[in-house]
Amino acid sequence: MENSKNELIRFSVSLQKNLLDKLDERLTNQGYASRSELVRDLIREKMIEEQWEDDHQEQVAVLVLIYDHHARGLNQRMIDIQHGADAMRILCNTHVHLDHHNCLETIVFKGKSSDIYRISLEIGGLKGVKFSKLTRAINFV
Repeated sequence: MENSKNELIRFSVSLQKNLLDKLDERLTNQGYASRSELVRDLIREKMIEEQWEDDHQEQVAVLVLIYDHHARGLNQRMIDIQHGADAMRILCNTHVHLDHHNCLETIVFKGKSSDIYRISLEIGGLKGVKFSKLTRAINFV
């Protein structure tokens, strides 16, 4: 018997034609298989946004960085910031050598949203960091 939490329910939505056209354009451009898949993703994005406003819940996020590994002292500053992040946990790091000068690193955080934002901005703002993007996530029940 299928779990009722995962049961698919059909419902209809009324949209203005221009809004539906934009939805279908996004569907095509982003490779979605159906309108339903796109709408589910949009709902999940909104759920994540709302949950991240509650600074009392523990959140999960991934920080993606690209940086010049020749930048003087950058690696040590990144490590020091991570080790000083007492209010949250760093679950794991990955490090990939892209070429002679550039490295890609991911850092998975778990903690309060304000702490995650603070640490991601601190690391992302270091001299030598060329790209920094925080992807927020939640536990979907």
